[in-house]
Amino acid sequence: MKTPLVEMDGDEMTRILWGGIKEILISPFVDLKTEYYDLGLINREKTGDEVTVQSALATKKYGVAVKCATITPNARRVREYNLSKEWKSPNGTIRRLLDGTVFRSPILARGITPYVAGWQKPIAIARHAFGDIYDAAEYQASKGERAYIVVEKDGKELSRKLIRDFSDGEGVVQGVYNTKSSIESFARSCFNYALSEKLPVWFGAKDTVSKVYDGYFKDIFARIYETEYKTAFENAGIYYTYTLVDDVVARVVRSEGGMLWACKNYDGDVMSDMVATAYGSLGMMSSVLVSPDGKYEYEAAHGTVTRHYYAHLKGEQTSTNPIATIWAWTGALFKRGELDNIPELCAFAKRLERATLSTVESGYMTGDLIPLFRRQGITPVKLTTSEFLQKISSALSR
Repeated sequence: MKTPLVEMDGDEMTRILWGGIKEILISPFVDLKTEYYDLGLINREKTGDEVTVQSALATKKYGVAVKCATITPNARRVREYNLSKEWKSPNGTIRRLLDGTVFRSPILARGITPYVAGWQKPIAIARHAFGDIYDAAEYQASKGERAYIVVEKDGKELSRKLIRDFSDGEGVVQGVYNTKSSIESFARSCFNYALSEKLPVWFGAKDTVSKVYDGYFKDIFARIYETEYKTAFENAGIYYTYTLVDDVVARVVRSEGGMLWACKNYDGDVMSDMVATAYGSLGMMSSVLVSPDGKYEYEAAHGTVTRHYYAHLKGEQTSTNPIATIWAWTGALFKRGELDNIPELCAFAKRLERATLSTVESGYMTGDLIPLFRRQGITPVKLTTSEFLQKISSALSR
């Protein structure tokens, strides 16, 4: 490798997977070069979360990163890890600094049957990874207090709108935002990705209720599509459509798949997990954050698999699906090889993906996939996490 990957280590069971994947599937085959950042919760506490910012800046410098799943702590986690505060989501911090869009797609293997029987093609999720509740200002109001949205410019108050008069009892307030430039980047990222993959774009928000906020998203998408992409879409035989988000959900469930579903930040967070699970498993979903200036951060779409981690700490064998984390590594290795003109590295990444899928398709898999596997003449075999990685390694060597 000529240029290092930015390597962001993480938490709990995915941290264990991370080490196993590197040791068994990558280091024996690749002269791996990384710039390492420990984004585990203990080190984020130790550095005041500065390590997360440093990893994002390194991604801007080197262009390609690979990230392990990390904990976003709640009150229970604060007590468990003896934290000084509830640190913000590392993903949110990185996405804000890169101003990126997250694209997630199911990893399809023969024999793994989607829960939604009509889905015959992949559904790609584009998540606007900036602003909204992930960078919100929040306040718990006491009885008798009033909350306003106040807008100032040059020290002069321009607008004051009452959100809620809490004279009848306490409550909570949340202030969210987004920016024109970020929404424009999101729209262009979606349209460019759709053209590259020959996918129609479906976008939904709730402009009937949120007439200003969601209406702003709707108007920007419509303007950019009409002025910059409509002709290219028509020439490619694809289209762009906007409707209310609840209508999009209904249409997606009734569809055969085969579209790019553009989602606002929170919608994308929720719906990507729904789509991943419906296709088979959260462990079968690829995810990449793409910035407007062409920086890439690959990660697994799932969390840190806490339940398996606690079992691991007790010395128990687990059967944790590493496929999404493998795809994070293969995506980053392929992109690094593509940018640095190393065809051997690109070829290795694709070979590792084929070895992983062939292992599953031949009937060897982790426990989460067993109930989903339907392939004539093959009885699935449940493997432990370590056994599954070794089985992939054998296929890769062949």
